[in-house]
Amino acid sequence: MKLVHYAVLAAMSLSLGACQYTKTADPVLSERDAQFMAMIPTGDVDKMYARYMVDNPTGEPPGVIVVETKQHLLYYTLPDGKAMRYGVALGSEAFGWTGEAVIDHKAEWPTWNPPAEMIARWPHVKRTEGGWTNPLGARALYLFQGGKDTLYRIHGTNEPEKIGRSVSSGCIRMRNIDVIDLYNRVPAGTKVIVR
Repeated sequence: MKLVHYAVLAAMSLSLGACQYTKTADPVLSERDAQFMAMIPTGDVDKMYARYMVDNPTGEPPGVIVVETKQHLLYYTLPDGKAMRYGVALGSEAFGWTGEAVIDHKAEWPTWNPPAEMIARWPHVKRTEGGWTNPLGARALYLFQGGKDTLYRIHGTNEPEKIGRSVSSGCIRMRNIDVIDLYNRVPAGTKVIVR
């Protein structure tokens, strides 16, 4: 009986060893980033949604962002079969978006200009200058299709406790420290697949 028990434990250890999760260092922050980030709650984020380097599960070549909506995970594919994995908050079912796009441009501490449809639903929302109170957080990556703005973004959030949930109006939200890390890694023109 003990031999079977040890065999099961050994098999479990081997299978867990195949799942390589490597914690990565936080990006270096500018003075402005550090000041704003100190004012934003960090929230309790499930370790499932922490930033890790993992074996690439996407099947995509290096240099592609893949968002797995059912898992609430974003992957940025790297060379040598690796990927950076980040937890995300996504659009609620009514506002979810899937498809392919490219990052047209990027912005640090961007100004938030809510679209007309959002203002119609929630008249209290208004344009907000970049800073720690801005719903777009520390960075925004602007998603375009065929040269046209989709109005969807990959961006930071001032509600990090919602990572891992479907709560946004369609955008892909990340913890601010994670969106800074992704922003530093990806150039404009990067392909984004949301599935």
